[in-house]
Amino acid sequence: MLDRNPLQLETEIARIARVMMTRNSEIGSDIIDDLRTKLTSEELAGLLLVGIERILWFDVDAVFWTIEQMIPADLMQEIRKITNLAFYKQLINQKFIPGVDFSIDADGKLLLNHNAKAALVKSKG
Repeated sequence: MLDRNPLQLETEIARIARVMMTRNSEIGSDIIDDLRTKLTSEELAGLLLVGIERILWFDVDAVFWTIEQMIPADLMQEIRKITNLAFYKQLINQKFIPGVDFSIDADGKLLLNHNAKAALVKSKG
C-alpha cells in the first residue's frame, strides 16, 4: 500500500496530472500499472479524479484525452461509482427521492428526471 501521507498523495496526484497534460499513453499506462501495485482500484480512481479536477480548469482537451485514451475501463467504472455516489448523496440532501426522481441502472448509469437533472446542473454552476 502507498504511504498515505499528504505529501506522498500530492506527489502521485501531480504525477498523474502531468501525464494527463503530456497526453503520453505509454507513460500513463506505466504510472497506472505502478499505482495498481500500491492502491486499491477505488483509491486509484480517486487519485485520477483529483488529477482530472486539477487540469480541468486550464486544459479541457487533456481531460477528454485522458478519459478516452488513458483510463482503463475498470477504473472508469470505479470513477462512475464514486461520482454516482456523490450525485446520489447530493440529490438526497436536496430532498429528491431515489427510485422516483433518480436511480442507477444495471450498467451504473445515473438516470435522472428533469427536476433532478436541473438541480445537479444548477448546483455545479
